[in-house]
Amino acid sequence: MDSSEIKQLQILATKARMGAILGTFCAKSGHPGGSLSAADIFTYLYFKEMNVDPKNPKWEDRDRFVLSKGHCCPSLYAVLALKGYFEWDELSKLRHVGAMLQGHPDMKGTPGIDMSTGSLGQGISAACGMALSAKISNKSYRVYSVLGDGEVEEGQVWEAAMFAAHNKLDNLVLFVDQNGLQIDGTVDEVAGIEPLDKKFESFGFEVFKIDGHDFNQIEDALNKAREVKGKPVAILAKTVKGKGVSFMENQVGWHGTAPNKEQYEQATAELQAEIDRLEGNC
Repeated sequence: MDSSEIKQLQILATKARMGAILGTFCAKSGHPGGSLSAADIFTYLYFKEMNVDPKNPKWEDRDRFVLSKGHCCPSLYAVLALKGYFEWDELSKLRHVGAMLQGHPDMKGTPGIDMSTGSLGQGISAACGMALSAKISNKSYRVYSVLGDGEVEEGQVWEAAMFAAHNKLDNLVLFVDQNGLQIDGTVDEVAGIEPLDKKFESFGFEVFKIDGHDFNQIEDALNKAREVKGKPVAILAKTVKGKGVSFMENQVGWHGTAPNKEQYEQATAELQAEIDRLEGNC
């Protein structure tokens, strides 16, 4: 990628963060911290990596995406809106009764959502099923999934990992959003998962470790993933919980707390300032 492409992705990701803040503020509930940490991954997948068509969200040959850590959907919704799946105004109705965008992804009600998720550990299993289906049907689509590092404590994740390797699902790419925090504290304190790379390798995965906020590293890992044959890929992405909002960064309390009006205004101002900087308007 050249510098202009990277800058455009950075702008989109910052707008996605603004959308996540807008949604959780209007809902007065939700999960901003992990939404902000994963925004760059969502942005790259939908704007550079995946073969999808917002005008035909159920296109049979599209690449699939499963947000296994479903509670972090606010920034995914923002990326889908930026991509053209639905109007930006829907974000302000997040978690409202009867609204399109609920607190966890709903494949029956939201264009662009390939799997309903929320119960941690289950999304990766659905992603494995999609990848196996592509193999059985001789389809070329690829399947991507994002898990939280706290979510990796779930036993079902490792059952699914064993399944993926056994079935040689080289069309499956997992991202682990390693922001180091979960609802009860740091991941290390709650149930240490390291060495995570060795664990995935022992289950039969090809593993890449990256900075999850660096688009060049995201691109490089995904390019390498396409060259891997006969086994699935895990990309361990080191990130910052609450990325882009000064008072949210690396603060466990923002795992599942919505901003109040003052906090919303401060967060929005900071993110808008970053967009202005990237666009050269400051």
